[in-house]
Amino acid sequence: MFYNRGMDAISRLKLLSSQMTFEPDLEQKPVCFSPKEERSVFVHPAQMPNGQSIQLLKTLLSSACERDCFYCPFRAGRDFRRATFQPEEFAKLFMQLHRSRLAEGVFLSSGIAAGGVRTQDQLLDTAEILRNKLGFRGYLHLKVMPGSERAQVERAMQLADRVSINLEAPNTERLRKLAPHKVFMEELLQPLKWADEIRRTENPNRSWNGRWPSTVTQFVAGGADEPDLELLTTTHYLVQRLGLKRAYFSAFSPIRDTPLENKPATDPLREHRLYQASFLLRDYGFDLEDLPFSGDGNLPLTDDPKLAYAALNLTHTPVELNRAERRDLLRVPGIGPKSVEAILKARRAGKLGDLSRLRALGVDASRAAPFILLDGKRPAQQLALF
Repeated sequence: MFYNRGMDAISRLKLLSSQMTFEPDLEQKPVCFSPKEERSVFVHPAQMPNGQSIQLLKTLLSSACERDCFYCPFRAGRDFRRATFQPEEFAKLFMQLHRSRLAEGVFLSSGIAAGGVRTQDQLLDTAEILRNKLGFRGYLHLKVMPGSERAQVERAMQLADRVSINLEAPNTERLRKLAPHKVFMEELLQPLKWADEIRRTENPNRSWNGRWPSTVTQFVAGGADEPDLELLTTTHYLVQRLGLKRAYFSAFSPIRDTPLENKPATDPLREHRLYQASFLLRDYGFDLEDLPFSGDGNLPLTDDPKLAYAALNLTHTPVELNRAERRDLLRVPGIGPKSVEAILKARRAGKLGDLSRLRALGVDASRAAPFILLDGKRPAQQLALF
């Protein structure tokens, strides 16, 4: 049942968008704007991969859901006010916001009603209207529903700039503790496999902009008592084998009137460490074996994982910056992909001799200094004042 009675379109959008703070997308910080109706609707300043910043509206098409996931605020039977939009109604409302320059892009998800296939059709209908009837050419992120069919995944990829499906947990065993009626392999992982297959074998000219969209997923960190090793093992597989752009991690937070309402919240610092480690795997050439897992399979909360790796492996065998290969340079704290390229270019013009030169190349010299050599010597460091 939908609970739209007494709510106009802006009131429903306010309700549905305010419930999306747990769904990350791009790089963002939630804020809100106030349309002329003087009712807040949440948008998010989000940074695109090219560095461009856009105002991103994140919302549900419907918060009615037949699934009973243990952690989810939208689970079936939970007592809270719900709302829904029909595809054309939502598309026209969004375009009003877009033309008013209040929202430049949209992230669209939904609760599941009458099955994943029907719900996916509703999302696709909305995207079709936006792209082909109303001429929207901005950023569109479409969620793929559990149980969607391959043809639906392909159509979503033809219409969207990004598609995602939330795995929620790293494997079948852990998913049972969060969402016992979801099927990890067939409902959740399979659409990501289809998306990779479509990218590799189908012509992208059939998509709205001639490019296949990126794919992402999200995990509920700590909700199923899983160790970091399991989350990062699955993430590494998705990135290396299925072309996943990135994994998002959402620290578990208990929701009232759910089976996990009394479970302690996960430390947000754990979420931060998972992101740091996932970037090391994706962008820095690290392997799972390089990460500083403790005996219980978790990363230390007290240390940046790259710094912890360096303390164990580079303290007594520092990296010679004038000769090291790209892979070894990337393992030094304070040196990222861009500064590696700057170092390699600078080396062709002459030797690097001091920390000031590294700073000019974009290196965080204070972090790098304990783990490097410059022309065979430890760099001189200014002692920090207490």
